[in-house]
Amino acid sequence: MEHDLSKVGLVVFDVDGVLTDGRLYYGNSGEMMKAFHVRDGVGIKLLEDNRITVAIISAKSSVPLAKRVAELGVSHFLPGSRNKVEALEAVVGKTGVSLESVVFVGDDMIDLPPMQRVGFSMAPSDAYVRVREAADIVLQTAGGQGVAREVADLVLGSQFDLDDLYDQATLPGFERVRTP
Repeated sequence: MEHDLSKVGLVVFDVDGVLTDGRLYYGNSGEMMKAFHVRDGVGIKLLEDNRITVAIISAKSSVPLAKRVAELGVSHFLPGSRNKVEALEAVVGKTGVSLESVVFVGDDMIDLPPMQRVGFSMAPSDAYVRVREAADIVLQTAGGQGVAREVADLVLGSQFDLDDLYDQATLPGFERVRTP
């Protein structure tokens, strides 16, 4: 089934199981550590640089996540969002993007309610089975292995020439730290 992503104006990502592999790492002192895939950063930057707003909504809050989001200059960051529908509605209200023009990427049951309210829902290849079954698109990529990059390629490829966009990514200024 073909999905028309040409009108997408907002992409919302869950974190654990989407931008990370879903595993939680704790150091000896109890500090939380997370691993993010570098290719996701390129995808998120390309989305934002090409007027596709990015939001990150996570039920958890952590210093590593806040640091990564700040480095990428993500427009909307809502950590500690236990009610992801309310968080989604807040972002939609701020951006003015219609729900039909939103992609939500999630991997577990807490993500189903917002996924069911947007125009396009996506899930990593290793998402929980019920989420995969409900998603409009099941990605080829597993959580933490470049999901945001695959989503960016799908969305941007429906709106632009990807070769032109990736030419932008080779320029020295592309790797700058962005601010929301």
